[in-house]
Amino acid sequence: MSGSIRYSRQTALSEIREAGQEKLSGARALVIGAGGLGCPALLYLAGAGIGTIGIVDFDRVDESNLQRQVLFTAEDCEKPKAASAKIRLSALNPEIKVNAYDEELTNKNSVGLFSDYDVIIDGTDNFSAKFLINDVAVKLKKPFVYGAIQGFESQVSVFNHKGGPCYR
Repeated sequence: MSGSIRYSRQTALSEIREAGQEKLSGARALVIGAGGLGCPALLYLAGAGIGTIGIVDFDRVDESNLQRQVLFTAEDCEKPKAASAKIRLSALNPEIKVNAYDEELTNKNSVGLFSDYDVIIDGTDNFSAKFLINDVAVKLKKPFVYGAIQGFESQVSVFNHKGGPCYR
């Protein structure tokens, strides 16, 4: 694994070491939304060596969002976000697996999508999606990381972790 050099800065940390990096390499994270919240999360997950990353987003890259959706470039405009993100993340870290789902999260596909992942990361911008993510995560007993931003203020929390509170 070329990861011995790639991850050397984090494996030097006593909280991670080689054993922690092996756990990260085996982890599976699903990110819902590749916008202003999802893009930086995806970059850091890939950089850290999360073994499998899934991206759910049915939208297209738009030039007006490039200042905050830092995963994309002008060449990506009008292309599907999920597929474009997969290309970028795979280039950033070829040691990981990236799955792109160019579809909207719905009641019909959410259980199937969530089932293959250990943790769900909410990068959405609407309450109906956030409640759907919560409900499916609770049903499948999976933790989910919630993020929200409004202007210059933001919030982040972890829900449904080891029996803890949920978003509802």
